[in-house]
Amino acid sequence: MTQVDFYVLPENGSLTAYAAVGRIAEKALSRGHQIFVQVADEATATALHDNLWTFRTESFLPHAIVGKDDGEPLVIGWDDPSLEHDDVLINTTGAVPGHFARFGRLAEIVAPDAATIEASREAWRFYRDRGYPLAKHDLS
Repeated sequence: MTQVDFYVLPENGSLTAYAAVGRIAEKALSRGHQIFVQVADEATATALHDNLWTFRTESFLPHAIVGKDDGEPLVIGWDDPSLEHDDVLINTTGAVPGHFARFGRLAEIVAPDAATIEASREAWRFYRDRGYPLAKHDLS
């Protein structure tokens, strides 16, 4: 069963969603995981891709946008991922991905705006009511 973790960004804006993705991905990659990052659209995928190249000067996260080099351990996409992606899913969209249950872990990024917080509350109830193990992490 998928472990679902909610990563709540600080209200003061000191940590962006892109930086949070980088931190979570860096930790998962260091443990040998394969990651699919779910974004809303191609423009967001491009922005995240650019940000991951520079998110920390002492870090390197091998990644690609879906369809460009799917052999990388971190792939960014806006549609359903291919079936070979089933290890770690990082969701930045605020909506419950229809394919989340095939992943071992799901990291939900919770931005500090009212709409995202409300969507995350609804997602928490969705996962909880279906028996998924849940955890909340306040990022700083």
